[in-house]
Amino acid sequence: MDEFFSFQPLAELRMIREALRQLLEGGWAGPRDLLPSALTSVIVLTDVLDSGRALVVRASMPGVTAEHLKVTLTGDTLTIKGEVRVDPAMEGGTYLRRERHTTTFARTLRLPIAVDAGQAEAVLREGVLTLTLPKRESVLPRAIEVSTG
Repeated sequence: MDEFFSFQPLAELRMIREALRQLLEGGWAGPRDLLPSALTSVIVLTDVLDSGRALVVRASMPGVTAEHLKVTLTGDTLTIKGEVRVDPAMEGGTYLRRERHTTTFARTLRLPIAVDAGQAEAVLREGVLTLTLPKRESVLPRAIEVSTG
């Protein structure tokens, strides 16, 4: 039981030192090599605005075209999926650094208010996706007449 929980700081440091030695001797392409792939993938930054009659979602989409973008709404869950494509490798030389790669991404948001998917609009302009999601009539405020007596 003790050997399972034993902590050997010198052994841990030796492993780190060996990993750094291999990295430095073998060369590296940049900070991307030091991070897990999940941290170097596309991060979709979003803003969600309640404009009264609709929710407006704006999402940063640099390098994405409408053809490589898919937006779905299932219940209260909005999903934005896409692909960032880069030019094929150039010929006639050797890359000294190559960090841009074709990659896919997905972002899922839970919406705080019920929306009418049938009336939703999506526009991609200058690297920003704007979704206008009208609220369902059932969640819009209604005036209630007050009577006397």
